[in-house]
Amino acid sequence: MSYKHPITVWITGLPASGKTTLGKALQGRISQLKIPVVLLDGDEVRKGLCSDLGFSPADRTENIRRVANMAALLNSQGVVTICCFVSPLISMREMARSIVGSKNFFEVFTDAPVEVCQSRDIKGNYSKAINGSLPNFTGISDSYEAPMNPSLRLNTAELSEGEAADILYDHFLRWVDK
Repeated sequence: MSYKHPITVWITGLPASGKTTLGKALQGRISQLKIPVVLLDGDEVRKGLCSDLGFSPADRTENIRRVANMAALLNSQGVVTICCFVSPLISMREMARSIVGSKNFFEVFTDAPVEVCQSRDIKGNYSKAINGSLPNFTGISDSYEAPMNPSLRLNTAELSEGEAADILYDHFLRWVDK
């Protein structure tokens, strides 16, 4: 494999659609290639870098702006960055793409129906959102705008984790070789 430039793999989808699971699988495979790689996960970023933000539209946009700038900085240092964020609006992902740069932005859509995501939700957030104790939850009280033309769409309701990870890795290898 010829590694021409670091990219940002931006994995978007509903909560519990498989973003972080696939991001970690990809991170492990990239690490085996001895390519520097960092995974930025929404839950983890909100514990530190974005701990001052809530879930209002303005705060969500600022969260994505900060992460995209971090991804661009890491890319400029030769690091592949995997970003696992709901990033519910097309405008947010387009902002991230403009910050990172189109040639370095590989958008992956983990496509799964809300019912499948609810069944996978080990944190119980969907139940909390449905009963009203968790406001502004994407997929229940807030909408999710699916990407129109993602670099890769993975139907995580039908693919196994292994199958989805294999497809993602194959596409990653082709993307970084451009």
